[in-house]
Order: sequence, then structure tokens, then C-alpha cells
Amino acid sequence: MNDFLAVIPARFASSRLPGKPLLDIAGEPMVVRVWRQALASAAGRVVVATDDPRIREAVEQVGGEVVMTRAEHPSGTDRLAEVAWRLELDPETILVNVQGDEPLLPPALVDQVAARLAHDNEASIATLAEPILDLDTLFNPNVVKVVRDCHERALYFSRAPLPWDRQAWSADLWENADARTLALETNVWLRHIGLYAYRVGFLEEYCRWAPAPLERVEQLEQLRALHHGKRIQVALADTPHPAGVDTQEDLQRVRAWFSR
Repeated sequence: MNDFLAVIPARFASSRLPGKPLLDIAGEPMVVRVWRQALASAAGRVVVATDDPRIREAVEQVGGEVVMTRAEHPSGTDRLAEVAWRLELDPETILVNVQGDEPLLPPALVDQVAARLAHDNEASIATLAEPILDLDTLFNPNVVKVVRDCHERALYFSRAPLPWDRQAWSADLWENADARTLALETNVWLRHIGLYAYRVGFLEEYCRWAPAPLERVEQLEQLRALHHGKRIQVALADTPHPAGVDTQEDLQRVRAWFSR
């Protein structure tokens, strides 16, 4: 399957790591490292979407394609919609949103999420998840959790420890670490992986909607789609998904990986 586009939204501004897309990783800017991973996927075209000329220059220096977008987009999804409009893409075209801070992203996951959407005509979005295996991850509000139905479609996304095991984590068992950890040995508790595939026609709809109430509370934009009754396909990732770069510690970890 090579009839989809991979789009990498890249903003220079970052509250934790200013200029994050241009931070050096083994001699190349982070955004270039991400672009190379996306290029290794089956995508027929890979585009970096940015509002910053410095990012454009870094990508074009290595032969990458850049689409300049407006600066005021509230989310990467809105930036993708502008890319689709500027490229005059057909409404059925599939775009994969590749986060610009994941230089270790396995290309196989880009292919997987695109294929999942292509094979589910009733879904508007496809994304991925992986099992949660420890309590620190489950109770970390920076880790987004997802629950699914029997058709592997999303029921809800949350920053809370979802679902709540009423028996294992009741007050009288709370001190029993073994009981709490044992409950995680299923695929009920899932960490959402922020890799999305969309159809262009859905993106045009999405950008016309105001933020939904649950989206405002959780600060999770995919809840806007669920609010409007759209289906989100959620598959278990075929291969492990290395964490992206959000902090200085993450940056050092990725740099160490490339140095090896």
C-alpha cells in the first residue's frame, strides 16, 4: 500500500524544548530524523508541514518536501487539513499524521495505521495502542489511555487510569502491590500511541467543529471525533513503539541510542 501520504507537522515553538524540531541528533535535526523514518515507510509521499522558514530550510537541504502553513493552527490536525487543502487532495486520500518528535518511530507502524483505516470504511480515524504493563504508566496523566469495543474501535480516551479495576484496586487491596500489578496482565489497559490516519474528507469536517466539552476537559482532540459520533479504529501496534522526545531527558536518551 503506497497510496497514502505521511505528513509531519513541525512547529518551532515548544514549552519544554524550544526549537525542538531543529535539535541535533547525531548530526541531523530531529525533524530530519523523523522525515527519514517516514520515508522508510510505504507512503507514496512524505511532507513536512511547518510555519517556520528555519525548519523548511533544514528539510529541503536533505531533499525533503515542505508545505508552509499558517502559524495560528490550534493543533496538528488543523495543520494537516491545511496541507490537504493546499495539495488539493481527493476526499478519500489517506493522510498519516507522524508526530515531529518521534525520531525512533518504526516505519512499520506508519504502514499499519494507514492499512487499518483503508480496510475499515466505516472509520474516520485509525490509530494504535499498546498494553500497559506497570502501574506508574497507568497512573501517569501524561500517558493517554484508551478503551475499545469488540470491533477494536475506541469507546473513550482519557488521561485517567482507565478502566478502573474496582476489585483489585479497592481500598482494602490498595496496599497489595502484587494484586494491583496482576490485574495489568491483560489487554484491557492500553496506552494510546499518538499516530493517526485520516481521510481528507474527515479532516475538512473536523476543522469546522468547535472543541467538544470532553475534549476541553481532557485536552485530547480525538474526543471531538467521538463527540460527533465518528468511529476511531484502534489496533494493537505490531511492533514496540519507542517514546518520543518531550523532555531534555528524552533527548539524551534518543541521542544515546543513535550514538550506539
